[in-house]
Amino acid sequence: MTSVRSGGLRILIYSHDTFGLGHLRRCRAIANQLVSTHDGASVVIISGSPIIGSFEFGGGVDYVRVPGVVKLPNGEYTTQSLHLPLDATVAMREAIILQTALTLKPHLVIVDKEPTGFRGEFLPALRALRETDARIVLGVRDVLDEPSVLRPEWDRKGAVEALTRYYDDIWIYGLREIYEPLAALDLPEQVCRRAVYTGYLRRELPPKPQTPRYPKLTREPFVLVTPGGGGDGEEMIDWVISAYEADCTIPVGALVVFGPFVDRDRRAAFVERIQRLPKVDAITFDAKIEHLMSRSVGIVAMGGYNTFCEILSLDRPALIVPRRTPRLEQTIRAEAATRLKLVSMLDGAELAAGRKRDPLEMAQAITRLAEQPVPSKAFLPGLLDGFNTIERLTQSWFSAEAELDEGRIRRTGTGA
Repeated sequence: MTSVRSGGLRILIYSHDTFGLGHLRRCRAIANQLVSTHDGASVVIISGSPIIGSFEFGGGVDYVRVPGVVKLPNGEYTTQSLHLPLDATVAMREAIILQTALTLKPHLVIVDKEPTGFRGEFLPALRALRETDARIVLGVRDVLDEPSVLRPEWDRKGAVEALTRYYDDIWIYGLREIYEPLAALDLPEQVCRRAVYTGYLRRELPPKPQTPRYPKLTREPFVLVTPGGGGDGEEMIDWVISAYEADCTIPVGALVVFGPFVDRDRRAAFVERIQRLPKVDAITFDAKIEHLMSRSVGIVAMGGYNTFCEILSLDRPALIVPRRTPRLEQTIRAEAATRLKLVSMLDGAELAAGRKRDPLEMAQAITRLAEQPVPSKAFLPGLLDGFNTIERLTQSWFSAEAELDEGRIRRTGTGA
Protein backbone atom coordinates (compact mmCIF):
# COMPACT_ATOMS: atom_id res chain seq x y z
CA MET A 1 0.00 0.00 0.00
CA THR A 2 1.25 3.49 -0.87
CA SER A 3 1.18 5.82 2.10
CA VAL A 4 -0.49 9.20 1.63
CA ARG A 5 1.99 10.61 4.10
CA SER A 6 5.16 9.49 2.27
CA GLY A 7 6.30 12.12 -0.20
CA GLY A 8 3.05 14.06 -0.20
CA LEU A 9 -0.23 13.59 -2.00
CA ARG A 10 0.14 12.59 -5.67
CA ILE A 11 -2.65 13.43 -8.10
CA LEU A 12 -3.09 12.51 -11.76
CA ILE A 13 -5.49 14.50 -13.96
CA TYR A 14 -6.35 13.25 -17.44
CA SER A 15 -7.75 15.58 -20.10
CA HIS A 16 -8.13 14.24 -23.66
CA ASP A 17 -8.11 17.77 -25.20
CA THR A 18 -8.95 17.11 -28.83
CA PHE A 19 -10.21 20.64 -29.48
CA GLY A 20 -10.40 24.06 -27.87
CA LEU A 21 -9.38 25.28 -24.44
CA GLY A 22 -12.26 24.21 -22.20
CA HIS A 23 -10.98 20.93 -20.79
CA LEU A 24 -7.45 22.22 -20.27
CA ARG A 25 -8.57 25.38 -18.47
CA ARG A 26 -10.88 23.44 -16.16
CA CYS A 27 -8.18 20.88 -15.31
CA ARG A 28 -5.63 23.63 -14.75
CA ALA A 29 -7.96 25.44 -12.35
CA ILE A 30 -8.59 22.24 -10.38
CA ALA A 31 -4.88 21.37 -10.27
CA ASN A 32 -3.92 24.82 -9.00
CA GLN A 33 -6.62 24.66 -6.35
CA LEU A 34 -5.54 21.21 -5.14
CA VAL A 35 -1.89 22.19 -4.63
CA SER A 36 -3.01 25.32 -2.78
CA THR A 37 -5.13 23.33 -0.33
CA HIS A 38 -2.94 20.22 0.14
CA ASP A 39 0.57 21.07 1.35
CA GLY A 40 3.23 19.15 -0.51
CA ALA A 41 0.85 17.81 -3.15
CA SER A 42 2.10 17.05 -6.67
CA VAL A 43 -0.27 17.12 -9.65
CA VAL A 44 0.50 15.81 -13.12
CA ILE A 45 -1.90 16.75 -15.93
CA ILE A 46 -1.96 14.54 -19.01
CA SER A 47 -3.13 16.62 -21.96
CA GLY A 48 -3.14 16.69 -25.75
CA SER A 49 -3.48 20.47 -25.94
CA PRO A 50 -0.93 22.13 -28.25
CA ILE A 51 -0.87 25.30 -26.17
CA ILE A 52 -0.67 23.88 -22.64
CA GLY A 53 2.77 25.51 -22.34
CA SER A 54 1.20 28.96 -22.73
CA PHE A 55 -0.42 28.75 -19.28
CA GLU A 56 1.05 29.25 -15.83
CA PHE A 57 0.64 26.54 -13.21
CA GLY A 58 0.95 26.62 -9.47
CA GLY A 59 3.97 25.18 -7.66
CA GLY A 60 3.60 21.42 -7.55
CA VAL A 61 1.79 21.18 -10.91
CA ASP A 62 3.37 19.88 -14.10
CA TYR A 63 2.09 18.25 -17.25
CA VAL A 64 2.77 15.47 -19.73
CA ARG A 65 1.72 16.30 -23.28
CA VAL A 66 0.63 13.41 -25.47
CA PRO A 67 0.61 13.72 -29.28
CA GLY A 68 -2.29 15.88 -30.37
CA VAL A 69 -5.37 14.95 -32.38
CA VAL A 70 -7.91 17.28 -33.97
CA LYS A 71 -11.51 17.00 -35.05
CA LEU A 72 -12.26 17.61 -38.72
CA PRO A 73 -15.38 19.45 -39.97
CA ASN A 74 -16.96 16.10 -40.92
CA GLY A 75 -16.68 14.86 -37.35
CA GLU A 76 -13.73 12.53 -37.96
CA TYR A 77 -10.40 12.83 -36.16
CA THR A 78 -6.84 13.00 -37.42
CA THR A 79 -3.39 13.57 -35.94
CA GLN A 80 -2.47 17.16 -35.29
CA SER A 81 1.21 17.27 -36.23
CA LEU A 82 2.58 13.77 -36.70
CA HIS A 83 2.52 12.09 -40.12
CA LEU A 84 1.12 8.93 -38.58
CA PRO A 85 -2.17 7.06 -38.86
CA LEU A 86 -4.65 7.94 -36.12
CA ASP A 87 -4.52 4.41 -34.66
CA ALA A 88 -0.74 4.65 -34.28
CA THR A 89 -1.05 8.04 -32.59
CA VAL A 90 -3.70 6.74 -30.18
CA ALA A 91 -1.50 3.73 -29.35
CA MET A 92 1.37 6.09 -28.55
CA ARG A 93 -0.88 8.27 -26.37
CA GLU A 94 -2.18 5.17 -24.58
CA ALA A 95 1.36 3.94 -23.79
CA ILE A 96 2.45 7.35 -22.44
CA ILE A 97 -0.68 7.61 -20.29
CA LEU A 98 -0.21 4.12 -18.83
CA GLN A 99 3.49 4.63 -18.08
CA THR A 100 2.79 8.00 -16.44
CA ALA A 101 0.15 6.43 -14.20
CA LEU A 102 2.38 3.50 -13.25
CA THR A 103 5.34 5.77 -12.47
CA LEU A 104 3.43 8.45 -10.55
CA LYS A 105 1.48 5.96 -8.40
CA PRO A 106 -1.24 8.55 -7.71
CA HIS A 107 -3.42 8.62 -4.63
CA LEU A 108 -6.14 10.50 -6.53
CA VAL A 109 -7.04 10.30 -10.22
CA ILE A 110 -9.41 12.80 -11.85
CA VAL A 111 -10.63 12.03 -15.36
CA ASP A 112 -12.20 14.92 -17.24
CA LYS A 113 -15.50 14.16 -19.01
CA GLU A 114 -14.58 10.98 -20.92
CA PRO A 115 -14.78 7.87 -18.69
CA THR A 116 -12.73 5.74 -21.12
CA GLY A 117 -10.63 8.53 -22.62
CA PHE A 118 -10.25 9.40 -26.29
CA ARG A 119 -10.98 6.21 -28.26
CA GLY A 120 -10.58 4.16 -25.07
CA GLU A 121 -6.98 5.25 -24.52
CA PHE A 122 -7.39 5.59 -20.75
CA LEU A 123 -8.76 2.07 -20.18
CA PRO A 124 -5.37 0.34 -19.68
CA ALA A 125 -4.46 2.95 -17.07
CA LEU A 126 -7.85 2.51 -15.38
CA ARG A 127 -7.34 -1.25 -15.15
CA ALA A 128 -3.89 -0.79 -13.63
CA LEU A 129 -5.01 1.93 -11.22
CA ARG A 130 -7.98 -0.11 -10.05
CA GLU A 131 -5.47 -2.63 -8.67
CA THR A 132 -4.01 0.09 -6.42
CA ASP A 133 -5.47 2.20 -3.61
CA ALA A 134 -5.99 5.21 -5.89
CA ARG A 135 -9.32 6.98 -5.59
CA ILE A 136 -10.67 7.42 -9.12
CA VAL A 137 -13.03 10.29 -9.89
CA LEU A 138 -14.88 11.24 -13.06
CA GLY A 139 -15.37 15.01 -13.30
CA VAL A 140 -18.02 16.29 -15.69
CA ARG A 141 -19.20 19.78 -16.52
CA ASP A 142 -22.76 20.90 -15.79
CA VAL A 143 -24.03 20.03 -19.30
CA LEU A 144 -22.74 17.29 -21.62
CA ASP A 145 -25.27 17.20 -24.46
CA GLU A 146 -28.91 16.59 -25.21
CA PRO A 147 -30.08 13.12 -24.09
CA SER A 148 -30.77 11.81 -27.62
CA VAL A 149 -27.11 12.36 -28.50
CA LEU A 150 -25.50 11.51 -25.16
CA ARG A 151 -27.13 8.09 -24.68
CA PRO A 152 -25.91 6.45 -27.92
CA GLU A 153 -22.51 8.12 -27.60
CA TRP A 154 -21.93 6.69 -24.12
CA ASP A 155 -23.26 3.29 -25.23
CA ARG A 156 -20.83 3.21 -28.14
CA LYS A 157 -17.87 4.14 -25.92
CA GLY A 158 -18.75 1.72 -23.12
CA ALA A 159 -18.80 4.69 -20.78
CA VAL A 160 -21.47 3.41 -18.36
CA GLU A 161 -19.69 0.07 -17.98
CA ALA A 162 -16.40 1.85 -17.27
CA LEU A 163 -18.07 4.20 -14.82
CA THR A 164 -19.58 1.27 -12.96
CA ARG A 165 -16.42 -0.84 -12.90
CA TYR A 166 -13.62 1.64 -12.28
CA TYR A 167 -14.85 4.87 -10.69
CA ASP A 168 -15.30 5.63 -7.00
CA ASP A 169 -16.92 9.04 -7.39
CA ILE A 170 -18.49 11.44 -9.90
CA TRP A 171 -18.06 15.19 -9.50
CA ILE A 172 -20.57 17.28 -11.44
CA TYR A 173 -19.21 20.81 -11.66
CA GLY A 174 -22.55 22.58 -11.48
CA LEU A 175 -25.92 22.75 -9.77
CA ARG A 176 -28.83 20.36 -10.08
CA GLU A 177 -31.13 23.41 -10.38
CA ILE A 178 -29.47 24.34 -13.67
CA TYR A 179 -29.10 20.91 -15.25
CA GLU A 180 -28.69 17.20 -14.48
CA PRO A 181 -26.19 16.00 -17.10
CA LEU A 182 -26.41 12.27 -16.31
CA ALA A 183 -30.16 12.05 -15.68
CA ALA A 184 -30.93 10.67 -19.15
CA LEU A 185 -28.49 7.76 -18.78
CA ASP A 186 -29.53 4.39 -17.45
CA LEU A 187 -27.05 4.41 -14.60
CA PRO A 188 -27.17 1.74 -11.88
CA GLU A 189 -28.33 3.02 -8.52
CA GLN A 190 -24.94 2.42 -6.92
CA VAL A 191 -23.36 4.67 -9.54
CA CYS A 192 -25.95 7.43 -9.00
CA ARG A 193 -25.09 7.42 -5.30
CA ARG A 194 -21.47 8.25 -6.15
CA ALA A 195 -22.43 11.55 -7.81
CA VAL A 196 -21.96 14.92 -6.09
CA TYR A 197 -23.03 18.30 -7.47
CA THR A 198 -20.12 20.48 -6.41
CA GLY A 199 -21.35 23.86 -7.63
CA TYR A 200 -19.49 25.86 -10.27
CA LEU A 201 -15.73 26.37 -10.05
CA ARG A 202 -15.04 29.89 -8.82
CA ARG A 203 -12.27 31.71 -10.68
CA GLU A 204 -9.99 34.30 -9.15
CA LEU A 205 -8.00 36.97 -10.96
CA PRO A 206 -4.55 35.56 -11.83
CA PRO A 207 -1.42 37.61 -11.08
CA LYS A 208 -1.26 40.58 -13.43
CA PRO A 209 1.18 40.48 -16.32
CA GLN A 210 4.23 42.61 -15.55
CA THR A 211 3.58 44.87 -18.52
CA PRO A 212 -0.04 44.50 -19.63
CA ARG A 213 -0.45 45.96 -23.10
CA TYR A 214 -4.13 46.38 -23.63
CA PRO A 215 -5.54 48.39 -26.57
CA LYS A 216 -6.33 52.06 -25.96
CA LEU A 217 -10.02 51.25 -26.29
CA THR A 218 -9.95 49.52 -22.88
CA ARG A 219 -9.33 52.86 -21.13
CA GLU A 220 -13.01 53.68 -21.72
CA PRO A 221 -16.10 51.54 -21.03
CA PHE A 222 -16.03 48.51 -23.34
CA VAL A 223 -17.57 45.08 -23.82
CA LEU A 224 -15.31 42.06 -24.13
CA VAL A 225 -16.09 39.67 -26.97
CA THR A 226 -14.65 36.19 -26.45
CA PRO A 227 -15.33 32.98 -28.38
CA GLY A 228 -13.06 30.98 -26.06
CA GLY A 229 -10.52 29.07 -28.12
CA GLY A 230 -12.02 30.61 -31.22
CA GLY A 231 -12.15 27.55 -33.43
CA ASP A 232 -15.93 27.59 -33.60
CA GLY A 233 -16.63 31.24 -32.78
CA GLU A 234 -16.11 32.95 -36.11
CA GLU A 235 -19.81 33.49 -36.80
CA MET A 236 -20.33 35.18 -33.42
CA ILE A 237 -17.38 37.49 -34.09
CA ASP A 238 -18.80 38.32 -37.51
CA TRP A 239 -22.17 39.17 -35.96
CA VAL A 240 -20.60 41.55 -33.42
CA ILE A 241 -18.48 43.32 -36.06
CA SER A 242 -21.52 43.68 -38.32
CA ALA A 243 -23.42 45.30 -35.43
CA TYR A 244 -20.83 48.07 -35.15
CA GLU A 245 -20.76 48.42 -38.94
CA ALA A 246 -24.54 48.88 -38.99
CA ASP A 247 -25.00 51.09 -35.90
CA CYS A 248 -22.46 53.76 -34.99
CA THR A 249 -24.55 54.79 -31.96
CA ILE A 250 -23.70 51.75 -29.81
CA PRO A 251 -22.59 53.54 -26.63
CA VAL A 252 -19.62 51.32 -25.71
CA GLY A 253 -16.68 49.98 -27.65
CA ALA A 254 -15.87 46.31 -28.14
CA LEU A 255 -12.61 44.42 -27.71
CA VAL A 256 -12.54 41.12 -29.59
CA VAL A 257 -10.20 38.40 -28.30
CA PHE A 258 -10.07 35.96 -31.21
CA GLY A 259 -8.65 32.93 -29.41
CA PRO A 260 -5.71 30.83 -30.61
CA PHE A 261 -7.70 28.51 -32.86
CA VAL A 262 -9.55 30.97 -35.11
CA ASP A 263 -8.74 30.42 -38.78
CA ARG A 264 -5.83 32.65 -39.80
CA ASP A 265 -7.38 33.86 -43.06
CA ARG A 266 -10.71 34.57 -41.38
CA ARG A 267 -8.94 36.47 -38.62
CA ALA A 268 -7.12 38.62 -41.17
CA ALA A 269 -10.44 39.47 -42.82
CA PHE A 270 -11.92 40.42 -39.44
CA VAL A 271 -8.94 42.64 -38.63
CA GLU A 272 -9.35 44.45 -41.94
CA ARG A 273 -12.98 45.27 -41.09
CA ILE A 274 -12.16 46.19 -37.49
CA GLN A 275 -9.52 48.69 -38.59
CA ARG A 276 -12.31 50.73 -40.20
CA LEU A 277 -14.34 50.85 -36.95
CA PRO A 278 -13.33 53.44 -34.31
CA LYS A 279 -15.16 51.61 -31.52
CA VAL A 280 -13.76 48.12 -32.12
CA ASP A 281 -10.31 46.63 -31.57
CA ALA A 282 -8.93 43.12 -31.35
CA ILE A 283 -6.15 40.97 -29.93
CA THR A 284 -5.35 37.38 -30.77
CA PHE A 285 -5.11 35.72 -27.36
CA ASP A 286 -4.73 36.49 -23.66
CA ALA A 287 -3.86 33.66 -21.26
CA LYS A 288 -5.02 35.92 -18.41
CA ILE A 289 -8.23 37.10 -20.03
CA GLU A 290 -9.86 37.35 -16.61
CA HIS A 291 -8.30 40.80 -16.17
CA LEU A 292 -10.00 42.06 -19.32
CA MET A 293 -13.26 40.49 -18.19
CA SER A 294 -13.09 42.27 -14.84
CA ARG A 295 -12.43 45.65 -16.52
CA SER A 296 -15.29 45.30 -19.00
CA VAL A 297 -18.84 46.58 -18.56
CA GLY A 298 -20.10 43.31 -20.01
CA ILE A 299 -19.13 40.16 -21.86
CA VAL A 300 -20.35 38.75 -25.17
CA ALA A 301 -19.54 35.04 -25.36
CA MET A 302 -20.69 31.68 -26.64
CA GLY A 303 -21.01 30.43 -23.09
CA GLY A 304 -18.72 27.45 -22.78
CA TYR A 305 -18.26 26.09 -19.27
CA ASN A 306 -15.12 28.00 -18.31
CA THR A 307 -16.32 31.32 -19.65
CA PHE A 308 -19.60 30.82 -17.78
CA CYS A 309 -17.67 30.21 -14.53
CA GLU A 310 -15.66 33.38 -15.11
CA ILE A 311 -18.80 35.42 -15.80
CA LEU A 312 -20.31 34.22 -12.52
CA SER A 313 -17.09 34.62 -10.52
CA LEU A 314 -16.24 38.11 -11.81
CA ASP A 315 -19.92 39.08 -11.63
CA ARG A 316 -20.12 40.62 -15.11
CA PRO A 317 -23.30 41.16 -17.14
CA ALA A 318 -23.16 38.74 -20.03
CA LEU A 319 -24.80 38.19 -23.40
CA ILE A 320 -24.54 34.53 -24.39
CA VAL A 321 -24.76 33.55 -28.06
CA PRO A 322 -24.48 29.74 -27.91
CA ARG A 323 -23.71 27.51 -30.84
CA ARG A 324 -26.16 24.71 -31.62
CA THR A 325 -23.76 22.37 -33.42
CA PRO A 326 -22.12 19.93 -33.07
CA ARG A 327 -23.51 19.85 -29.52
CA LEU A 328 -26.35 21.62 -27.76
CA GLU A 329 -24.31 21.97 -24.56
CA GLN A 330 -23.95 25.76 -24.79
CA THR A 331 -27.60 26.26 -25.70
CA ILE A 332 -28.87 24.11 -22.82
CA ARG A 333 -26.68 26.02 -20.36
CA ALA A 334 -27.61 29.44 -21.77
CA GLU A 335 -31.33 28.73 -21.71
CA ALA A 336 -31.17 27.58 -18.08
CA ALA A 337 -29.01 30.55 -17.04
CA THR A 338 -31.35 32.97 -18.82
CA ARG A 339 -34.37 31.45 -17.09
CA LEU A 340 -32.62 32.01 -13.74
CA LYS A 341 -31.72 35.62 -14.75
CA LEU A 342 -27.97 35.00 -14.59
CA VAL A 343 -27.35 36.13 -18.19
CA SER A 344 -29.16 37.27 -21.33
CA MET A 345 -29.13 35.32 -24.59
CA LEU A 346 -29.44 35.57 -28.37
CA ASP A 347 -30.53 32.50 -30.30
CA GLY A 348 -27.47 30.58 -31.42
CA ALA A 349 -29.33 29.26 -34.45
CA GLU A 350 -28.24 32.52 -36.06
CA LEU A 351 -24.65 31.27 -35.91
CA ALA A 352 -25.24 28.57 -38.52
CA ALA A 353 -22.88 29.06 -41.45
CA GLY A 354 -24.52 31.13 -44.18
CA ARG A 355 -27.40 32.15 -41.94
CA LYS A 356 -28.45 35.77 -42.42
CA ARG A 357 -28.02 37.57 -39.11
CA ASP A 358 -29.61 40.89 -38.16
CA PRO A 359 -26.80 43.30 -37.15
CA LEU A 360 -29.25 45.62 -35.40
CA GLU A 361 -30.45 42.78 -33.15
CA MET A 362 -26.89 42.35 -31.91
CA ALA A 363 -26.41 46.13 -31.65
CA GLN A 364 -29.47 46.43 -29.42
CA ALA A 365 -28.36 43.49 -27.26
CA ILE A 366 -24.90 45.06 -26.72
CA THR A 367 -26.50 48.41 -25.89
CA ARG A 368 -28.71 46.77 -23.24
CA LEU A 369 -25.78 44.85 -21.76
CA ALA A 370 -24.31 47.74 -19.76
CA GLU A 371 -27.64 48.15 -17.91
CA GLN A 372 -28.19 44.43 -17.32
CA PRO A 373 -28.14 43.20 -13.68
CA VAL A 374 -25.03 41.32 -12.65
CA PRO A 375 -25.40 37.56 -12.00
CA SER A 376 -25.14 37.92 -8.22
CA LYS A 377 -28.52 39.68 -8.22
CA ALA A 378 -30.08 36.28 -8.97
CA PHE A 379 -29.00 34.55 -5.77
CA LEU A 380 -28.55 30.77 -6.03
CA PRO A 381 -27.26 28.96 -2.92
CA GLY A 382 -24.04 27.08 -3.55
CA LEU A 383 -23.65 28.49 -7.06
CA LEU A 384 -19.86 28.93 -6.83
CA ASP A 385 -19.04 26.35 -4.17
CA GLY A 386 -17.20 23.96 -6.52
CA PHE A 387 -13.72 24.29 -5.07
CA ASN A 388 -15.00 24.38 -1.49
CA THR A 389 -16.80 21.09 -2.12
CA ILE A 390 -13.73 19.51 -3.72
CA GLU A 391 -11.56 20.67 -0.82
CA ARG A 392 -14.01 19.26 1.73
CA LEU A 393 -14.23 15.90 -0.04
CA THR A 394 -10.51 15.45 -0.58
CA GLN A 395 -9.59 16.62 2.91
CA SER A 396 -11.97 14.08 4.45
CA TRP A 397 -10.68 11.24 2.24
CA PHE A 398 -7.01 11.82 2.82
CA SER A 399 -7.28 12.77 6.47
CA ALA A 400 -8.93 9.39 7.03
CA GLU A 401 -6.18 7.62 5.04
CA ALA A 402 -3.45 9.49 6.92
CA GLU A 403 -4.99 8.30 10.19
CA LEU A 404 -4.86 4.73 8.88
CA ASP A 405 -1.21 5.27 7.95
CA GLU A 406 -0.46 6.50 11.47
CA GLY A 407 -2.15 3.40 12.86
CA ARG A 408 -0.07 1.11 10.67
CA ILE A 409 3.12 2.90 11.75
CA ARG A 410 2.27 2.51 15.42
CA ARG A 411 1.45 -1.19 14.96
CA THR A 412 4.40 -2.15 12.74
CA GLY A 413 6.98 0.56 13.31
CA THR A 414 7.18 1.24 9.56
CA GLY A 415 5.33 3.30 6.98
CA ALA A 416 5.55 0.55 4.36
